[in-house]
Amino acid sequence: MKLNTIKYILLTSVFLFSGCSKYLDQEPDMRAQINTVDKVKRLVASAYPGRNSLAMAETYSDNVEDKGVGGIYQPVPALYEWKDIIGDDTDSPTAYWNSCYEAIAAANHALAAIEKNNFGDEVLAYKGEALVARAYCHFMLAIYFAKVYDFKSNASNDSPGIPYVKDPETVLIKQYDRGTVKSTYDNIRKDLEEGLALLDQGNGLWDVPKYHFTPEAAHAFASRFYLFTGEWQKVVDNANKIFGGNYVGKLVPYNSTLKSLGFEAARTEITKATQPYNLLITETYSGYQRWWDNRYAMGISVVQNIYNSMTAAGAKLYNFGVSYGSPHYTTYIWKEFWYVTNPTANTGFPMLMVPVLMSDEALLNRAEAYAELGNVNGALADLNLFARNRIDNYNSTDYAVTVAKSKQFFDVTDDKEALVKTVLQFKHVGFMSMGLRWLDIIRKGITVKHNVIGSDERETFIELKPDDPRRVFQIPQEAKLAGVELNPR
Repeated sequence: MKLNTIKYILLTSVFLFSGCSKYLDQEPDMRAQINTVDKVKRLVASAYPGRNSLAMAETYSDNVEDKGVGGIYQPVPALYEWKDIIGDDTDSPTAYWNSCYEAIAAANHALAAIEKNNFGDEVLAYKGEALVARAYCHFMLAIYFAKVYDFKSNASNDSPGIPYVKDPETVLIKQYDRGTVKSTYDNIRKDLEEGLALLDQGNGLWDVPKYHFTPEAAHAFASRFYLFTGEWQKVVDNANKIFGGNYVGKLVPYNSTLKSLGFEAARTEITKATQPYNLLITETYSGYQRWWDNRYAMGISVVQNIYNSMTAAGAKLYNFGVSYGSPHYTTYIWKEFWYVTNPTANTGFPMLMVPVLMSDEALLNRAEAYAELGNVNGALADLNLFARNRIDNYNSTDYAVTVAKSKQFFDVTDDKEALVKTVLQFKHVGFMSMGLRWLDIIRKGITVKHNVIGSDERETFIELKPDDPRRVFQIPQEAKLAGVELNPR
């Protein structure tokens, strides 16, 4: 896919990927005639990233290891050593940066059309969707390309944020200011809260709601956002607006329905838009499903010490771990499909349907917020509901999460600390290969340790500590054309 140089901020000449979108058959540029609600609706449908951040988030995290096998393919080897990535390969940070700003461009043109035309109340849900989509894309960019928001110290949020783009680009090369982390989060909050208010007035008439920011998906995003800002009651309030706060029967049924299907059928089911636990799904051009045999991926140590380890509940979480022969393992939840561009030659694009917001995450967000608020019973109820869906042959006598068990397991004396550590453990194991571990790593200041196996087979270790500037992904080099300063190294 060839884009011009200003793609590193946003793409305004084309809103739909050439060859990798579920909207491929639509007219690619409707800006000159966005004069109906239906056209706004279709334009907002492209306000979602067409790439995912799975590879970059997982490889930076403690979910991977050096398997030390010579000659194993590694698409982006520098990720494992937290080095800056040059180029825009399919699953690279640059590709994700570009994709998010392309999505933002679509949202901005939709919002500009709404402002220009008198569409009436019928368009309000799509305006809400566009605002929340714009907030989401900027938030995910801030997660990777700016320092983490520090809700305990405003002074710490004066470092550079990411360009918050609110208007369609009308010049060839526009200069952009990164602002600060604080201004970035302030803008995200404004878009999110304004969009939520519009979405809560009623659902739009989406053909497939799970591909859009419905009220449920928007509140799930809000529960994630407010974790980063430390607004615990808002985490709870937003999580309570999903399913009316009752998550029973709405979580991923790992140890029941999916277990009975078998791995192959289960990974087909787990990303379906018909599943209640999938709140927002994006279709992405990605080869991440093929990374299981990379040198830097899930190996023996990760499987034994994290994925299949004992939890504070007193049991392991049931999962779909599959071995292709030691040391190659995978969670086996991602199922690639091939978007064919030339049936004769069978050429096309590898694609993944990625649930980027799920009810399980929102539930555990609420559990953590309850713990922070001192609501022990609320936190335990959510943790045990999650455990009931993830522990094989669960029974409350043996496997119930309790404060006492969590304190003993983590060797801590504080109730809140024990419960928060249990939440983080459930997320770490339960969301393996979903890219969510990195969010907790930066949010909680967790040090990441990677092993490195040399040519002489000796093992050493490297660390990425909380104050290491490499925890912030480097801004794409080409963004300097638009005046975007790079991150310090």
